[in-house]
Amino acid sequence: MSEQKKWKPKMDAEHYDRLVQKHSPQSKSFKTIPFAFLIGGLICVVGQLLLTWFTSMGAEKELAGTLVSISLITLSAILTGIGIYDNIAKFGGAGTLVPITGFANAVVSPALEFKSEERVIITLSQKCRCFRRVC
Repeated sequence: MSEQKKWKPKMDAEHYDRLVQKHSPQSKSFKTIPFAFLIGGLICVVGQLLLTWFTSMGAEKELAGTLVSISLITLSAILTGIGIYDNIAKFGGAGTLVPITGFANAVVSPALEFKSEERVIITLSQKCRCFRRVC
């Protein structure tokens, strides 16, 4: 029997670049950048409104700034927990990542994912124990 040589396609850099450009999704920067600016700006407006409210309630500026940070983190964590922040992030893109609310979302989201995975693991281990009792 004769040995068959394996066919290896030869691709130069230009051909590869054309393939990448053909199969890559087109950039939607003209659409996403204004939305990111809008959502990031709205988050900052909410922060400024909270700062004005806390100072009008008699808090010193430094304490009011701390209270604004705590409020925005808490609000972001709650919105992430009930699934609203993800929808805002789909609309606003990077505009939701820049302010402090993006930090809270980054902390809460993995915790929620771990909690849902933990339920599956516990459920599977409980079923395994049931099978062991039968044997």
